[in-house]
Amino acid sequence: MELAATRIGDGPRRVAFLHGLMGRGKNFTRIARGLGEDFTSLLIDLPDHGASPWTERIDYVAYADAVADFLAADFAAAGPIDLLGHSMGGKVAMVLALRHPRLVERLVVVDIAPVDGGSGGQFEHLLGSLRRLDLTRLESRREADAALAPAIPDDTVRGFLLQNLRSAAPHTTGPAFEWQPNLELLADSLPAIGGFPPQAELTHAPFDGPVLWVAGGRSDYIDEACAPRMRELFPRTTRITIRDAGHWVHSERPAEFLEALRAFLLRGRP
Repeated sequence: MELAATRIGDGPRRVAFLHGLMGRGKNFTRIARGLGEDFTSLLIDLPDHGASPWTERIDYVAYADAVADFLAADFAAAGPIDLLGHSMGGKVAMVLALRHPRLVERLVVVDIAPVDGGSGGQFEHLLGSLRRLDLTRLESRREADAALAPAIPDDTVRGFLLQNLRSAAPHTTGPAFEWQPNLELLADSLPAIGGFPPQAELTHAPFDGPVLWVAGGRSDYIDEACAPRMRELFPRTTRITIRDAGHWVHSERPAEFLEALRAFLLRGRP
């Protein structure tokens, strides 16, 4: 699968970023630029997101293997890279590290754990609101924003979701706008997205490289019950919490997140 991706920087250290549900690689642009001249960053659109191809089924093993093949063909062809994943992308990153450890030197997992997180939580409401938006009646993005505001009053969250609304291809019949991600599949697959693969599919567990596990202080995606499983699969885990951050840690507290990320990625390196 040829995934869509954007490169930022040309430094000697390589780090790839995997976004969360309904995100895209470019959501990490600010963080990638903040890493400075030490890094080359690859911002990947996961399958069924952004400009990457759609699939017929949400499967973390298939996602991880697709990203691994994509990295091995180019970005990680010369040796292991650092890998960061947030939320859904964090689960993909963990599965990739466990199944393809030769590709990953250091792993960063942001506000998610390798456990079954339930059927969808807030995303059941958010994606349901997007599905109910009548695209046939929209004439502008401003109208879409106003139509979603009663159901999704938070301007930041609404803006994050509306990044996925794009103008339909010219000279086509039908609505003037369409969702770029595979919205119907993603919304129907929230139980699978909330889950995590069984031990038998994590072929090289545990992963013995260093891991930074970042939690948002105002988020409930990570709790103490997750810690034993995290350390079982990733015994060299360092856990930190960024206060006053919710689930989207890197966008809500970018300075603190970037400071912790740089410290981890550069620790012990010349």
